[in-house]
Amino acid sequence: MKNSPAAKRTMFLTAWAVMLIVSDLPDILITMLGGAIPPWMLWAKAGFLVTFLMLALLWKAIHPLWQYALIFLVLFLALSLADLVRNTDWFQSSFNYAGVSFFAGFTAIFILDIIAALLVLTTLWLLKRDRRAFFFVKGQLDARIEPIRWLGIKAGKSWKTFGWIFATVAALVVAIPTIIGIAPTSNTFLKALPLLPASLLLAAINAFTEEAYYRCSLLSTLHESIGKTHTLLLTVVYFGLEHWLYGSPPGLLGCLLVGFLAWLLGKAMLETRGFLWPWLIHFVPDAVIFFSYALLFVQS
Repeated sequence: MKNSPAAKRTMFLTAWAVMLIVSDLPDILITMLGGAIPPWMLWAKAGFLVTFLMLALLWKAIHPLWQYALIFLVLFLALSLADLVRNTDWFQSSFNYAGVSFFAGFTAIFILDIIAALLVLTTLWLLKRDRRAFFFVKGQLDARIEPIRWLGIKAGKSWKTFGWIFATVAALVVAIPTIIGIAPTSNTFLKALPLLPASLLLAAINAFTEEAYYRCSLLSTLHESIGKTHTLLLTVVYFGLEHWLYGSPPGLLGCLLVGFLAWLLGKAMLETRGFLWPWLIHFVPDAVIFFSYALLFVQS
């Protein structure tokens, strides 16, 4: 039985309200007003998500959102706990001290992200029992792109061609301001070159974990309830807000840049019904970002 327009509108507004409340938007507003983010904010958001899950299970009007509620709760708790561990004195003294190697420092951080991604993927498996249902498969690499007139992409074009174009353009958009900002000398570049394999591996891991918990999670549990277009836009805003305070670059510019990238990645996942193209498009600019971290590391 199809949902009525009124039911769809209720679910749409509910899904958006929940995302905005649990996102970094409240933190951003508090920071912009000159305040400090209160320590109880994290637990208030977690409690809100638990309440939302209970309502989704009990209230018929939003019952189709219960999987979205559950995966959002798992996602939020996994990422929040990872952040709490990263900020402990033990973690900082063990993995963020002067003299720690480039690879070891990032590896410690990414182990927590991998655990978070695995928790999300395991929950999705228990919910769906089919990797295709949450896009954790290769997907159709030559799938057609839905036309994007303002980008000049007409009907009949394939991800097999434009996936590489998107990845290359994204890398260039990142590389140009990065090179200008760091202004590495040839000597700095040569010193950082041995760190290139580590940078590539870290970029691959980061692209994997973020596609798992930012894209697979929300797209797979929400698009059947509020539609692909609205779901895609919701994930774009969420991903962008998550990079406002701590992105590279932070602020509105960073939010817009990663928001546009998130739109491409989500579009790729939905249209190819798989993980490979979004991961690859994400990996290429991330490789530039992590090599820029290597440049900064050898400069320090």
